[in-house]
Amino acid sequence: MATEKRTELSQIGEFGLINRLKEGFSHQNSNLLVKGIGDDAAVWDLGNGKYQLQSTDLLVEGVHFDLTYTPLKHLGYKAIAVNVSDIVAMNGKALFVVVGIAVSNRFSVEAIEEIYSGIQLACEKYNVLLVGGDTTTSRSGLILSVTVTGEVSSEKVTYRNTANVNDLICISGDVGAAYMGLQVLEREKQVYLAHPDMQPELDMKEYIIKRQLRPEARIDMVQTLEQLGVQPTAMIDVSDGLASELFHICSQSSVGAYLYEERIPIHPQTVESINEFQLSPLTAMLNGGEDYEIVFTVPPSAHERIRNHPDISIIGYITPSSDGLKVETRGGSVASMQSQGWNHFKP
Repeated sequence: MATEKRTELSQIGEFGLINRLKEGFSHQNSNLLVKGIGDDAAVWDLGNGKYQLQSTDLLVEGVHFDLTYTPLKHLGYKAIAVNVSDIVAMNGKALFVVVGIAVSNRFSVEAIEEIYSGIQLACEKYNVLLVGGDTTTSRSGLILSVTVTGEVSSEKVTYRNTANVNDLICISGDVGAAYMGLQVLEREKQVYLAHPDMQPELDMKEYIIKRQLRPEARIDMVQTLEQLGVQPTAMIDVSDGLASELFHICSQSSVGAYLYEERIPIHPQTVESINEFQLSPLTAMLNGGEDYEIVFTVPPSAHERIRNHPDISIIGYITPSSDGLKVETRGGSVASMQSQGWNHFKP
């Protein structure tokens, strides 16, 4: 008897799995569909100069969050923020969310209400409406599933696969903070497990911890770019790490990239924690995820309009695909960029 072939998920990774699963699916009503699988959100034409956007995301206990140090209210807030961020990454505006939740009987009604208080707070912050959802039982921990619907002008929608050679690579805010916040929280968890009576040492760590536990979607960037008169050529949010997101843009746009380490923005608290943990700053900046900042490319002609903006950094430029992805370190050496961000299916 022939043995059925078995491919491990770790062999192909998240995006390899997505490519495998989408094979064979035809797009009925394809006259409405503008963009399907492969970007931060699906896009279809509403026929009035507007495109509708839709994305979904799962947060699974033990995979995406640890309730040892994650307040339930923050978790609810984060579930909405990370989904709104996907709409921002299409240069759009989020409008509605649908929330599904699976819980075990270890959670009380009050605990679930605490999660939804965070959801409500985020909905108010981002001006989106909770319009439905589902509840069910879980035998393996807490699971949150959020689907977000938004819209964007057909002239403003921005994809991952439209970067051009010589475009400038830009990023909002700073990176590496959420990753270092996670390192601190994991360290304090281990201390707590060994010595339950000890208080956590979180002084001067407020910024990086907040970036991990309660990140913000950069809805302001859509408005900022419009006010500056800048139309991005490509865009993505930093969920899995800066290097990983640039790999998506470059592979889908058939281009390369050249970054300057000294231009990548990093917060002083992040630097202090990197030194404390004796880590490489470049590793934290390139491979630390969950910052939910926006990486985007713009034509060289936009340089004067964005170069002095206090919350936008020009960190490199797009090169031909044959050049690959490179980063120039502070010491002046040039290295190939490695994508070592979040791996959903590591063995």
